[in-house]
Amino acid sequence: MSLLEVKNLSYTYGTNTAFEKKAVKNVSLKIEKGEFIGVIGHTGSGKSTFIQMLNGLIKPTSGQVLLDGADIWENPKKIRNVRFRVGMVFQYPEYQLFEETVEKDIAYGPKNMKLNDDEIGKRVTDAARFADLKPQLLKKSPFELSGGEKRRAAIAGVIAMDPEILILDEPTAGLDPKGRDVLLTQIATYHKAKGNTVILVSHSMEDISKIADRILVMNKGDMFAFDTTKNIFSKGEEIEKIGLQIPQITKIMIELSKSGYDVPTDVYSVEQAVMEILKLRKNGSAASALKINKEAE
Repeated sequence: MSLLEVKNLSYTYGTNTAFEKKAVKNVSLKIEKGEFIGVIGHTGSGKSTFIQMLNGLIKPTSGQVLLDGADIWENPKKIRNVRFRVGMVFQYPEYQLFEETVEKDIAYGPKNMKLNDDEIGKRVTDAARFADLKPQLLKKSPFELSGGEKRRAAIAGVIAMDPEILILDEPTAGLDPKGRDVLLTQIATYHKAKGNTVILVSHSMEDISKIADRILVMNKGDMFAFDTTKNIFSKGEEIEKIGLQIPQITKIMIELSKSGYDVPTDVYSVEQAVMEILKLRKNGSAASALKINKEAE
């Protein structure tokens, strides 16, 4: 049994009005325990609406969300418990900080779970460590922190609830390149250490490609594709046709393949590209490898 399954999931805004819009259309998929799933799509593709149905923030117009095989809306009175199991980090989560100290903010969720003080303290400490928040910051007001620290403190507040599934909606939005890389590394470290399922929504194929096991591509409310990262990038040209940017290195490999070079087109990292060029050299194609290097430059 899959940890999370959606069956024929659909959502329509403004039903039976002049403003009716189908945001998500008949999506079905399964997500296993411990997977790292990337969700990508252009603005208006339905990705944010989709993830908000996964923990009951909005109720599907039709279809089901199954958690451990049970419909999360089977008993609406228990939907609050679902949200403890499926944690959600919204875009710009730092705007939701409100407590007197960072420590109290991180502890807010565990307190609502009615945990004892020792367990709450442990969870705050562990979540702060995953978020790379130094102990001295915990006693400060969250409003004294830098932008990146605020973002990590807000994420730590959700991590502290130890959700079986952690959903992050554009967690790197608005961060500079260094801040983005640091946060993605921390999320990857959390996933590896905890083994919990992570679903990360992003507009950046570059970010998603580095850490996701599988990628869901949304387009105009439909599920365009849901496959392994490698297989998704083998569809690079198709993905570009629906308005998404593939990694620059993938573009280079596609162009090289079109020019007659024997290189794969599902490459999505510089390291992979280097390995493929070295294979050409090893196979006696040193001249071709050198020419590829020059063209890539």
